[in-house]
Amino acid sequence: MGLREQWAETLMGLLVLVLAAGFLVYSLSVGDVGGKAGGYELTAKFGQVGSLAPGASVSVAGVKVGTVSQITLDPKTYLAVTKLSLDPTVKLPSDSTAKITSDSLLGGVHVAIAPGGATDDIKPGGEIENTQGAVDLFGLIGSVMRPQGDAGAAATTPAPSANPAATAPESY
Repeated sequence: MGLREQWAETLMGLLVLVLAAGFLVYSLSVGDVGGKAGGYELTAKFGQVGSLAPGASVSVAGVKVGTVSQITLDPKTYLAVTKLSLDPTVKLPSDSTAKITSDSLLGGVHVAIAPGGATDDIKPGGEIENTQGAVDLFGLIGSVMRPQGDAGAAATTPAPSANPAATAPESY
């Protein structure tokens, strides 16, 4: 391989790295709605967050208005405390509801907020009181497919006294 080919490969590698860095900077600047100057944080407590992670989107009517900035566990209540970083132009009524929903069956979850009808807004640093945690779809499907517990077993197998052939003496 000649010197000219080595320089061409080096320049091509540098071009690829510069383009990759450009895409990274662009995606971070476009995707970070909650990181805008003047953005505000709200808190929501969930009983189950599923696979929700920091960086997941927060939407109202399907429009991204922020991101999940932090998820911690409250040691007293054992609820997942989720901090939501929202766009400063979005004001939510105080009786809004936050729900963790799946993007698809394959995964990917986000927080969907349904605005309420109250006349007062949630103040920055406030909490969304009405929440609905993530639903374990596979666990739900599994519990329907195979009933568990004594009630399910008793309903499927008859009691020994209910079978007359098993309790009748032989008449031979």
